[in-house]
Amino acid sequence: MSLDADAIVDRRRLRRKLTFWRVSAALVALLALIGLAAALLPGSWLAPTSNYIARITVQGVIRGNQDRVEALERLAKSRARAVIVHINSPGGTTAGSQELYDSLRDLQAKKPMVVVVDGLAASGAYIAALSSEHIIAQDVSLVGSIGVLFQYPNFTDVLKTIGIKVEEIKSSPLKAAPNGFEPTSPEARAAINAVVVDSYAWFKALVKDRRHMDDAQLAAVADGRVFTGRQSVGLRLVDGLGNEKTALTWLEKEKKVPASTPVRDYSLEPRFNEFSFLHLAAWTFQAVGLSAMAQRIEAWGAVQAVERLNLDGLLALWHPPSAN
Repeated sequence: MSLDADAIVDRRRLRRKLTFWRVSAALVALLALIGLAAALLPGSWLAPTSNYIARITVQGVIRGNQDRVEALERLAKSRARAVIVHINSPGGTTAGSQELYDSLRDLQAKKPMVVVVDGLAASGAYIAALSSEHIIAQDVSLVGSIGVLFQYPNFTDVLKTIGIKVEEIKSSPLKAAPNGFEPTSPEARAAINAVVVDSYAWFKALVKDRRHMDDAQLAAVADGRVFTGRQSVGLRLVDGLGNEKTALTWLEKEKKVPASTPVRDYSLEPRFNEFSFLHLAAWTFQAVGLSAMAQRIEAWGAVQAVERLNLDGLLALWHPPSAN
């Protein structure tokens, strides 16, 4: 009996030691990978310091992002000779798009910069593209969608059907209006319309100023539609057709940056992106046999990723109309 008890104690002790060494190995591997990633990041003291052209990518829905602002500030202080901005985005929040535009304009003031529209630069993404003095698009890229949208659901018919009434007490008639739980009042509609009209006027003025258009040229492109790259050249929305090679040729001709200069990807994500870090940690724990820990980390990271999909505020966002 005593021998069995000793064997159980030894087995538990061995299991604890094994877990300790597994966790230690995971942490060492994780720290090594983080160190390697940090060494390769632009701006790191271990990163290559020779001249290069930075390639940054704007894709997906655009919203406010302080990490992106700080990344662009670091790029402005880097040894990059020039910047190529690749855009493939339907836009996003108006405030987030303006924030990105302002950051890129600050970068443009310090580095030669050219925008390449890979597939789509619509609404807020076109606002970002306007930061550059030269915009290139592919023949069938989609460009434009100059306009502003305020969209909200109205659940009044559904609530009546299921017998639910939403009551509220508020300080003034236009507080939290429209809210989707009652018909939109004429006053609320007028207030929201004034916001949309003002933001639309700002957007059009930006296009007119940055693309050097007169009123007739602006009216031809500012009705909310998108245009192909080929159409956009004649409409003055872009300066030419092509791709990154075309951008390199322009930088060499206009900014005296040799086209042979190496082009390197520059990440606009934070130095230790939270979701990427969690995914890396989960992979490391999985590799050393701690699958339960890996699953918990992946689940928490997924929750964080979903929360980032929320969009608040006025939108400068394009999407194709759905089929009937």
